[in-house]
Amino acid sequence: MTDVLIAGVGMIPFTKPGQGQTYDLMGAAAAGAALEDAGVVYANVQRAYAGYVYGDSCAGQAALGHLGATGIPIVNVNNNCASGSTAFALAVEAVRNEPDACILALGFEQMAPGALDVVFGDRPTPVGPHLSRVAEMMSLSTNDRARPPAIQLFGCQVELLQNQCGVGDRALAKIAVKARRHAAANSYALFRTPLQEDEVLASPLLFRGLRKLFACPPSCGAAAAVLCGPRFAARHGLPTNVRVIGSGWTSDRSEHFAGNPLDLMFRALGKDAADKAYETAGVGPKDIDVVELHDCFTSNEALMYSALGFCSDGEIERFILEGRGSYEGDMVVNPSGGLLSKGHPLGATGLAQIAELTWQLRGRAGPRQVEGACTGLQQNAGLGSAGFVHILQKG
Repeated sequence: MTDVLIAGVGMIPFTKPGQGQTYDLMGAAAAGAALEDAGVVYANVQRAYAGYVYGDSCAGQAALGHLGATGIPIVNVNNNCASGSTAFALAVEAVRNEPDACILALGFEQMAPGALDVVFGDRPTPVGPHLSRVAEMMSLSTNDRARPPAIQLFGCQVELLQNQCGVGDRALAKIAVKARRHAAANSYALFRTPLQEDEVLASPLLFRGLRKLFACPPSCGAAAAVLCGPRFAARHGLPTNVRVIGSGWTSDRSEHFAGNPLDLMFRALGKDAADKAYETAGVGPKDIDVVELHDCFTSNEALMYSALGFCSDGEIERFILEGRGSYEGDMVVNPSGGLLSKGHPLGATGLAQIAELTWQLRGRAGPRQVEGACTGLQQNAGLGSAGFVHILQKG
């Protein structure tokens, strides 16, 4: 099987909605940065995949049009919060099938303030089956069901995590505190001011156990990666020091709707995708040095610790309280500050995670560098049933 090399990555600093550039300029800037990092020009790219959620069709063409009109196929993908990871996964697959190819994966998002809500209210929502089943299992009232989908699902996730896994409020607050501590050294992150646990716990209660500072903020931004095979890299003198060694893509299975409701809140997607990625990579959870995972809410980061195999459900709180997901721990989780601190521009998130892991494995992450990082794991999921895990390795 052809090695897939990450020749270059690029990212722009994330901003609050309304304070940055339009999506096309953000996307062009991130793509240009990735090409410059790789040392190739846009004319070398044979195909591009663009991930975004809130935009008209062919927005990828609008963004990449700023780099030129070279006639390459440009494929636009929308998988909610996992849109950027989908673009990356398709680029990985393309290189595996076309060893001489140079492929660009791009993700961007121009967002509005506030919680994510249904946009097209005149038709069935793709999250409908998840919302209906969770509402039934959690006995949600009519008023509860009127809340934005993410608030419903992750408010219930907090409650279930506390009741089933014994993860308390203070442990969840520690995840938010850790995110800000890590982000302090990341100029791309939106929020870099330190938080205290009591400050997190004093933030407004949104639904059930979900507090405002347990949640990531909407933001605008873009990130990109240039991928190729060894032969293309050799011909063009490109970096070959970061490889994609494992990939797992998944959607929910029917049994997830009949079992524990936590499985409909990204746990099953995370575990299934991780199992596939570990198998294809030939590594396991204990081999992972650095992780960028989908911390849309502190409860989701906590749940991913067990879904990705770093501990059992019953050990989640201990994993947090002992600092096993930070520097001097078992591995470093979200050295970038994660979604909680960077923000969550949906289409850009997955590729921002890939950029951070690439910098870490190159040893170029500056003050947030994970010492001796050799193997990294990226996890990202989209509401409506899209799960991704990629494993990257140095060398």
